[in-house]
Amino acid sequence: QERVTRPFPKPWGRGPWGRMGKKKDSSSSSSSDSDEAPAAPKQEEAPRREERQTNAEARGRRGGEPSRRPRGDAGGRGEAKAAADDLEEYKKRKIADLEALGRSGGVYIPPFKLARMQEEIEDKTGAEYQRQTWEALRKSINGLVNKVNVGNIKNIVEELFQENMVRGRGLFVRALIRAQMASPGFTHVFAALVSVINSKLPELGDLLIKRVILQFRRAYKRNDKIVTTAAIKFMAHLVNQKVCSELLALHVATLLLERVTDDSIEVCVSFMQEVGQALGELSSAGSQAIFERFRTILHEGEIDRRVQYVIEGLFEVRRKKFSDHPMVLEELDLVEDEDQITHEVDLLDETIKGDETLNIFKAIAPEQYAADEAKWKLLANEILGLEQEDGSGSSSDDSDDEEDAAADQRAQEKILDFTEQDLVNLRRSIYLVIMSSVHFEECVHKILKLNIAEGQEKEVCTMLIDCCAMEKMFNRFFVLQAERLCRLNPVYQDNFIEAFNVQFNTVHRLETNKLRNIGKFFTHLLYTDALPWSLLAQVRITEETTTSSSRIFIKVIFQELSEQWGIKKLCERLKEEELQPYFTGLFPKDHPKNVRFAINYFTAIGLGVITEDLRAYLATANAQAAADAQKAAEAAEDSSSDSSDSSDSSDSSDSSDSDSSDS
Repeated sequence: QERVTRPFPKPWGRGPWGRMGKKKDSSSSSSSDSDEAPAAPKQEEAPRREERQTNAEARGRRGGEPSRRPRGDAGGRGEAKAAADDLEEYKKRKIADLEALGRSGGVYIPPFKLARMQEEIEDKTGAEYQRQTWEALRKSINGLVNKVNVGNIKNIVEELFQENMVRGRGLFVRALIRAQMASPGFTHVFAALVSVINSKLPELGDLLIKRVILQFRRAYKRNDKIVTTAAIKFMAHLVNQKVCSELLALHVATLLLERVTDDSIEVCVSFMQEVGQALGELSSAGSQAIFERFRTILHEGEIDRRVQYVIEGLFEVRRKKFSDHPMVLEELDLVEDEDQITHEVDLLDETIKGDETLNIFKAIAPEQYAADEAKWKLLANEILGLEQEDGSGSSSDDSDDEEDAAADQRAQEKILDFTEQDLVNLRRSIYLVIMSSVHFEECVHKILKLNIAEGQEKEVCTMLIDCCAMEKMFNRFFVLQAERLCRLNPVYQDNFIEAFNVQFNTVHRLETNKLRNIGKFFTHLLYTDALPWSLLAQVRITEETTTSSSRIFIKVIFQELSEQWGIKKLCERLKEEELQPYFTGLFPKDHPKNVRFAINYFTAIGLGVITEDLRAYLATANAQAAADAQKAAEAAEDSSSDSSDSSDSSDSSDSSDSDSSDS
């Protein structure tokens, strides 16, 4: 048998098929191979012909190619039409199944088509409609969260409250966390958005904090520095907005500094830069402990030099009082402190759950769905301050008249606030204005801009007196405000006179320091003539009408007047004729006992000079009393001598009568 030799095959990639194969060399094949090669196509020719015939008949039945039946056959056309109808139904059913899959099925539905599909659904509470509204809610929340910034945050908040945030709370929290991870530079904006939502719906704030904590735990265990940095930055700004407690920030910083590594120090430094100002205000002791730990690590020198420079940069930021990293921007301070709800969540609490099932659509009963939607509309209207619209488009004239009458009646009604909350708020505002002002003129200007109602001026007077009394030493800042107010508005003079009467009657309740401050307060108003001297009309210096506290109070006033004016001017003021009716109590002349008490009192406090008139009056009174006593004694002696003469004459007449009778 003849031996056939074949050449070595060519390498792949050099033949006409590239790397997919090689072309056979027919010249090198044997004669037996060339004879047997055409046999295979001849054997397969018959089944292939039958297959082509079957496919042609199928295309004819579907309406593609005409079948071999004659065109005038009615039965054939009916079968073709029925097959076409079945095919259309199959297409519709297949498209509906794909659209029901939604985004998770990978099918994009244009908005106009989605709106048309919602209109075609007759059951507005069924599972299919719930799924479509869920998809619309998800897209709306994602869009609003992604486009929020400092300028439009207020509008975004209003649009978010128009969506069902209770049903989509899981979607909202997930969208926030994803947006923050993608754009850490907008973390302060997202935290401000959460603070507004949390003030109305605290459940959303609590859910967000829990998920951020869980994200931080997972990233910390995986040593994922990028995710950890983003998570703690979110937590820092939530602490700045007072959505979560500062204890969480202290716990995070302590955890990061527990095991000293270069990465943990860098992450903790970035965290303290964001939250340092808030910790200094909310927990100064905790902030001091964290920075002391940083100082210890820096002194130990076990970390890389680059990280040491990072810590030194943190101390430089602290020295500048975090001017480059403010706690909250003015544009993002949208919630009052009393309206904010702060959550306290433990960082290592094992019972924390992220409630990931809230991210997944779950159909509920139609009745429950309708009730939940109605409740949310009421809640949204209450949050946004909108009035509930009536379902009917028109109302009768009688109902309009009744509503107008009810509105007029409500307008005429006066609500009495027995809790005095408005008064408390006014006092708080006055106190904050007083304590936040640098100069007394600035403070007076701010007080006059408070639009204080008529009759509330006494609150300003009382607050100024109380603030002055609380100081350790007398501060002219408060009394200068009182002087300026008295000169600007006479109403304040009357209120300060009334306040003096109240303080003098209750002076026994005051401590010595407060008593001195209040005495100097009114002394300043007297020697500057901001108040009239008629306020001393009720002061009466007697042993019965004074106490030790009231005597100290009057002593402080007169000693301060003598120090400011000098004793000469004080005596001149006390001797003015028009003021004498107001000084009758200070220098009583009704009884020598009271006169002596007043003289002794002013002499004891070092102001005996002002009692010269009183001493002269007492001397005159004593002389008058002595003269009167002498006159009374002389009159008594005269009357006694007259009586003795009359008795002597009567005795002589009796003796003469007896002599005549004897004779």
